[in-house]
Amino acid sequence: MNDATDKTDQRIEELHAREEEALAETLSGKYGIDYIDLTRVTINTDALRLVDEARAREAEVAAFNVVGKKISLAVRSPNHPKLPSVLAELERNNFTTTLFMVSTASLKRAWSRYADLSFAIQSREGVFDISSAELKATMEKFKTTDDVVSAIEDVQGLKKAYRISRILEVVLGGALAINASDVHIEPEEDSVRLRYRLDGVLSDVTHFDTETHRLLLSRIKLLSGLKLNIRDQAQDGRFSIELDTTDVEIRTSIIPGAYGENVVMRVLNPDAIAVSFKNLGMEDKLRDLVLSEIKKPNGMLLTTGPTGSGKTTTLYAALREIHSSNVKIITIEDPIEYHLPGIVQTQTDENYTFIGALRSALRQDPDIIMIGEIRDADVARTAIDSALTGHFVFSTLHTNTAAGAFPRLADFNIDLKVAGSAISIVLAQRLVRKLCVQCKKEVPLEGEAKEKIDAVVLSITNKEIIPKNTTVVFEPVGCLECNNTGFKGRIGVFEGILVDQELDQFVRDNPSERDIQRLQKTRDLLTMPEDGVIKILNGITSVDELTRVVPLENY
Repeated sequence: MNDATDKTDQRIEELHAREEEALAETLSGKYGIDYIDLTRVTINTDALRLVDEARAREAEVAAFNVVGKKISLAVRSPNHPKLPSVLAELERNNFTTTLFMVSTASLKRAWSRYADLSFAIQSREGVFDISSAELKATMEKFKTTDDVVSAIEDVQGLKKAYRISRILEVVLGGALAINASDVHIEPEEDSVRLRYRLDGVLSDVTHFDTETHRLLLSRIKLLSGLKLNIRDQAQDGRFSIELDTTDVEIRTSIIPGAYGENVVMRVLNPDAIAVSFKNLGMEDKLRDLVLSEIKKPNGMLLTTGPTGSGKTTTLYAALREIHSSNVKIITIEDPIEYHLPGIVQTQTDENYTFIGALRSALRQDPDIIMIGEIRDADVARTAIDSALTGHFVFSTLHTNTAAGAFPRLADFNIDLKVAGSAISIVLAQRLVRKLCVQCKKEVPLEGEAKEKIDAVVLSITNKEIIPKNTTVVFEPVGCLECNNTGFKGRIGVFEGILVDQELDQFVRDNPSERDIQRLQKTRDLLTMPEDGVIKILNGITSVDELTRVVPLENY
C-alpha cells in the first residue's frame, strides 16, 4: 500500500512540475522574454557569483551564464519588486543583461550551485564557460581526429553537466588544434554526426547520442546569443574564444532539420587568413603584375570564383601589401570576417546596405576601397565610377572564370566601354589541398590523366616554367603529420586577365566568355588549368585534387 501511495505521490509531483514548466513557458510569451529550463542546461559558476545568494533568493533570480560582459539572468517574474535593484547593480558593473523566464524548480537547481562557490575560485573544468587555459591544454593533446574521438569517448562517463561542457571544449579544441575551418553537428535518425571541414573537405569525426546533442545545442545557443525556444527557424550568432593574445571568433549557424537542429560553427582564426601575398600560390609573372597594378593610384582589382575559393584571403593579402600610414583604406563587408589593424572596416546589415555604405565611404575621402562583393547594378556602377575618379577599388564577383567577369557586369547593364577603362586586372581562383611533404609518393603519369595533362602542357605559352620531368606526379598517402589525409594546407590556383588597351577595345563589343578566353590563351599568363597542372608537375598537389575543382577537358 505504501509503495502505491509513493508512486501516486510521485506522479502528482511530476504532474505539478510539468504544469509549472508549462506555466513558465506560457508566461514567457506574455512578457516577451525567452523561457529556459535550467534543469536541462549547465550553470556557469562565474555567472552565479555575480549576484550573491541572499539577493538572488530574495529577488528570485539566478545568473546562469556569462560571455564577456553579456549575462543571462533567470527570473521567476519580470515584475518582482526586488529585480530592478539587481539589474541596476549589474548595469553599474557594465553588464548587459538578458532575462529568461524560469520555474521555481529551475531557480532551486541554480541556487544549489552556490555551494560550489565556497571552494571554486574560478570556473571548474566543464562548468559552462569556455576557459582559455582549459581549451589551450585540450588543444595540446590533439594531433589527429582520432585523438578528438578518444577524448569525446572519455568524457561520456562524466556527469551530465560536466559532460556537455567538456564535449564542447573537446570539439572546439580539436577544431583549433587540427586547423578545421568548420564544425558540423548533424542529427540523424538514431544518432548525431560530428564532422570537421579540413582543408576545404568535410571529414567524419564521430557520432554521439541525441540527448547529448540536445544539451549541447542549448549551450551553443546560449554562447551564441540565440533564442533557446525557437526550434523551427534558422538562427545565426557568434561568440569569441581568447587564446593568449588572439581572439578566435566562432560564427554559429543553426537550421531546423528532419531529426533536429543542424549546427555549423565556422572557426574564424586570424592566423588562418594571415597569408602573405607571395605565399598565395600565384605564378611569379602574375604576382608581379598584380602587385604593380594595385600600387597605382586608381583602378580596380576583381577576384572571381565560387564561395570558399579564397577570394577574401587574396583581397586581405593585397590590402596588407599596400597598406601604409600614407593611405586611407575603407572596407565594406558582410560580415567583417577578420579585423585588420590600421584599416577602417565597416559591416553592412538590413538598413546599412552595400550601396549606402559605399556612398558613405566615398565621403570619407579614402584612397582605397574594398567592397566585399558586387551584388547588384548600383554597387557595380558606383564601384566603377570610383575606380575612374581617383580611387583604387578591390572587390569580388561570383563567376567561374576571370573572363566571365565582363559578361557578368554586362548583366548589370554596365557599359563595358566604361568598365574596360576602370578595371585594371581580373583574377579567378580556386583552392586545392597541398600534398603532405612527409608522406606523398611518386607515381608514373599514365593513361587518361597523362593525355589531359600533356594537352594542357602543350597549350602553355611560356615553356620555361614547365618542369623538366613531366612523366611522374605525386599522390597522397596519409600519416600522423597530415591527420591521415595525405594533404596538409591549401594553395590557390589562379588565372589573371590584364585589361590592357587590346582587351579594353575587345570587350567594348560585349564578347562572350569563350571569346575572351580564346584571346587570353594567346597571352603569356597562365589559365587556371595550366597553373594547376604546373602545380601537379611540381609535386604540390595531385591530379585528382586539381580535377576536383578545375576541369581539364577541352584542352
